[in-house]
Amino acid sequence: MPEDRWVEIETKLAYQEDAVVALNDVVCRQQKQIDQLEETCRLLIERLRQLSEGLGPVQAAEERPPHY
Repeated sequence: MPEDRWVEIETKLAYQEDAVVALNDVVCRQQKQIDQLEETCRLLIERLRQLSEGLGPVQAAEERPPHY
């Protein structure tokens, strides 16, 4: 195989390795964001349950607005 062909292959390999590292960084950041969002949702759901327990049965969705 000619020398220039080897250089071309090595160059492509180096770019692919850089791309893999960059994509891995993106995936790691996204996973951290997903974990934070899941925790936020869990806390919001828990807080909503606490608030709804303090209000008693919720019937507002079943009641007609005053203008009917």
